[in-house]
Amino acid sequence: MDQIKQRMNALRIEADESASKAEEYKAKLKTLETENTQKEQEITSLSHKNQVLEAEVEKLESSVKTYKDEATGGAAASSQVEAMQRKIQVLEEEAEESDRTIRELNEKLRQTDVKSGHFERKVQALEQARDQWETKYEEMAKKYADTKKDLDEFATELGNI
Repeated sequence: MDQIKQRMNALRIEADESASKAEEYKAKLKTLETENTQKEQEITSLSHKNQVLEAEVEKLESSVKTYKDEATGGAAASSQVEAMQRKIQVLEEEAEESDRTIRELNEKLRQTDVKSGHFERKVQALEQARDQWETKYEEMAKKYADTKKDLDEFATELGNI
């Protein structure tokens, strides 16, 4: 009888631990999903910035071409062309940096998605395990009640003898 109680207590403890782990993994999953959303927003922002920079590069290249066409070799025109070319170079470097950052964020986003999927599977597995432990606990509680009832009836019969 004590063994049954001990076993039931062990099953309760295991069920509680499984439920605790499931909650922990749910919290981790929520954190990862929040990070995922933030990274998607950052990617969107950087993509927009990249598009704006590329549009500005095109505009500046057009201006450089116009200045080159208008310039007859004068010093003022050549200094403007050089300034525009430097500005274009800076903008192109910024665009390349934005592209690199976007690639890094996409990789981090992919890794976050993988982790998120992994934790979702763990949560499901723990929930299933918890459900199984709860079922086992209910079965053991029923068996304990039935055995206790049989023992009480047997004790009553012995007492009547």
